[in-house]
Amino acid sequence: MLVVRPAGPADLDHLLELAILSGPGFTSLPEDPDQLAERLDLSRDSFAGRMDPVERWYTLMLEETDTGDIDGIGSVKASVGLKRPFFSFRIVNNTAQSPSLGLKLDHQTLVLVNECTGWTEVGSLFLKADRRKGGAGRLLSQSRYMLIGAEPELFNDMVLAELRGVFTPDGACPFWDHVAHKFFPMEFDQADYMTGSTDKQFILDLAPRHPIYVELLPEPARAVIGKVHPQGVPAMALLESEGFRPNGLIDIFDAGPTVSCGRDNIRTVRDARPYTVAVAEEVEAELPALISTASVGGFRAVRQKAAIDGDVAALSRETADALKVRPGDTVRVKS
Repeated sequence: MLVVRPAGPADLDHLLELAILSGPGFTSLPEDPDQLAERLDLSRDSFAGRMDPVERWYTLMLEETDTGDIDGIGSVKASVGLKRPFFSFRIVNNTAQSPSLGLKLDHQTLVLVNECTGWTEVGSLFLKADRRKGGAGRLLSQSRYMLIGAEPELFNDMVLAELRGVFTPDGACPFWDHVAHKFFPMEFDQADYMTGSTDKQFILDLAPRHPIYVELLPEPARAVIGKVHPQGVPAMALLESEGFRPNGLIDIFDAGPTVSCGRDNIRTVRDARPYTVAVAEEVEAELPALISTASVGGFRAVRQKAAIDGDVAALSRETADALKVRPGDTVRVKS
């Protein structure tokens, strides 16, 4: 059975493997054991409630219980931009007109902004290639919203997600090569690493102070602004199905889009309901449901059958064991 459960320090080898598989541009999964170990410590302390809620970063692992294989990762960062700025380019439309010539021109510019301070971020969604079919990605993605819905007060009322921008098959990034690299004279990997490991002062020091006119950029750069990496297209579809929409912000390095949604308007957050657990020998239900524990501490989620009768959800013994719940406990279910 596939179960989504909290990540901790014991997952370092698995997380490093996923980071290597994720490839370039996946800022939240650097191929750096020290950074990943620090992140897993942070995840452990976040789920245990040992730190201020706004500083928590919950990391989730997709595990096959029969084999112990770790096949994917997702995360929820309670807030962004509080201790380190959350920089983006905003795509701004500007109109210029000359009544005497009868001309009206629309120009797009890119403007450096820090607009999402305090927002919650869902991210780090990555699965091994052989797990990208059969609903595993949807389970992992929706588990993040079940986590938010379990204790909404721990999260901001706005939620965002950043999607990786376009890279060519040989690993080149058109927006970086033609635009960002002009301001950050270093390798993409170094800038990516520094984004996750420093206070981002280097961005404030080096980023353009004035709007960048899109029309003046080379075509390869213009073509990828706000576009998603091919591997991120399924993730974008999952986000859109939950109610997320592009908000006019893009990543300053690879031009990937940012999408956002009000926390309480996220479909899974809105539609999941609490039920009291009962355990049954046989569970009669037409389709599997998304089921999670009802609190952040010890959070777990599965997609299995649940027979709903009033305020009671009957689960199989296997499902209850995977969730580590007993009769009388509370779970949240989204059909």
